Amino acid sequence: MGFTEDMILKAMKQNGDGSTESLLELLLTYKAIGDDPSVGNGSASGCAPQTVDDSDDDGILEIWDDEGAGGSSNMSPNSDDSGDEDFLQETSQKDEKVKSLLKMGFPEDEATMALTRCGQDASISVLVDSIYAAQTAGDGYCGNFSDHEDISYGGRKKTRLMEGNKKKRKRFGGEGQGSRGALDGSHDEPMPLPNPMVGFNLPNERLRSVDRWLPAQAIGPPYFYYENVALAPKGVWTTISRFLYDIQPEFVDSKFFCAAARKRGYIHNLPLENRSPLLPLPPKTIAEAFPRTKKWWPSWDPRRQFNCLQTCVASAKLAERIRLALSNSEDPPPLRVQKYVLEECRKWNLVWVGLNKVAPLEPDEMEFLLGFPKDHTRGISRTERYRSLGNSFQVDTVAYHLSALKDMFPHGMNVLSLFSGIGGAEVALHRLGIRMKTVVSVEKSEVNRTILKSWWDQTQTGTLIEIADVQTLTSERIESSIRRIGGFDLVIGGSPCNNLTGSNRHHRDGLEGEHSALFYHYFRILDSVKSIMERM
Repeated sequence: MGFTEDMILKAMKQNGDGSTESLLELLLTYKAIGDDPSVGNGSASGCAPQTVDDSDDDGILEIWDDEGAGGSSNMSPNSDDSGDEDFLQETSQKDEKVKSLLKMGFPEDEATMALTRCGQDASISVLVDSIYAAQTAGDGYCGNFSDHEDISYGGRKKTRLMEGNKKKRKRFGGEGQGSRGALDGSHDEPMPLPNPMVGFNLPNERLRSVDRWLPAQAIGPPYFYYENVALAPKGVWTTISRFLYDIQPEFVDSKFFCAAARKRGYIHNLPLENRSPLLPLPPKTIAEAFPRTKKWWPSWDPRRQFNCLQTCVASAKLAERIRLALSNSEDPPPLRVQKYVLEECRKWNLVWVGLNKVAPLEPDEMEFLLGFPKDHTRGISRTERYRSLGNSFQVDTVAYHLSALKDMFPHGMNVLSLFSGIGGAEVALHRLGIRMKTVVSVEKSEVNRTILKSWWDQTQTGTLIEIADVQTLTSERIESSIRRIGGFDLVIGGSPCNNLTGSNRHHRDGLEGEHSALFYHYFRILDSVKSIMERM
């Protein structure tokens, strides 16, 4: 699970006699805000906005070890008693770990057996995962499940564990997955990405044979849909898949749907048949999207599509440097000048708007490329518009996947929208003609909530319920909403990618990062929705 022992002990102390569920929610909160007492004097700062295109460069993270942690210590004058002291200390540590596991609701015999299997030095998180693995696999558990999962797009193989133990087991507040394996890094292998990144199928293309296995507990309703950047650090998508019922991700580059690339992974339980694209089909080249640029586009600029649209844009000073470099060169410019200009144009998605003149995309042009209605983000600052659009869904891509639900909900649906942003999911459903009876939208940014509310009031007749933070969406609030509206038909969202993108060189910490750890709340909330609806 990734919790440190100190974090668990602190949460148990604060939780007191509270339930196991409240303890897990408290741990999730610690993880999301970085309140980990084991960090010492270290501090986590906020992440800089994404400034460059998705990259498959894993980046370099500098890790500074605390030399004092594992260094030698001065010998005590009473060193002859060190053996007894070590024994007493080990016994005390073992007792404390057993007590911790007992307070979390595990039987004493399972806690003791986990310590025997993993050793007294194992962390609480490793012990907990060992117990869950043993519960899922039965007495035959041998320590890892590396032989039970082999994900490859050349031919996906999955050995299903024996179904002898069908009792629901809670992992991180959710059901145990037979092939999830331990979260100690032993499964942090990179998930192979398809090339080209076309997903399971594209519009007007025959559905290819896809070996996607959905376990019983993953089958909708409710349907769910999760999105994040495809080119994440090693092991991230393997972990996300394990938490989301071992479902195979669908990796798609939005350049097959519009004139801008956007490499994303999607894990969902939506049907793969009866998909249809939004009409009219959007332009797929820069020249088609912005024909006025053709007049000024130099022959030595081969770009036909934009790179991933970003949360910020190039400065006017850069545009002026490019103009001067070209003005002081012959036509065509030397290769070194061409190379410099093309690198900057690709990096910042610059367009040609005059002789030797480039400029960044305007917010309304980004809205068009991403599939949003004109002026969707108008009314806030340009900086906020770029940031909100850069973090949004590409509507045409998402709508293509969601279109499989259109005929299944002729009278509309209830939606739980997590990390709603500026409403990419809601706009996609609206453009598909799927009526949204009730949407519970969870979004932290007040600016984004304002954008979504404004659009909703102009276009929708259903009910919009806004919540500011996923961490406040407890099981009690979820159950209250479900009883009031009759259940959710779709749970959709994409948690922050700040700690996953290749552009974040300083805090690319994967799912352990301050922002991207919020993925675990997506899983917690989804599992809670499913469990509550099963009981009703």
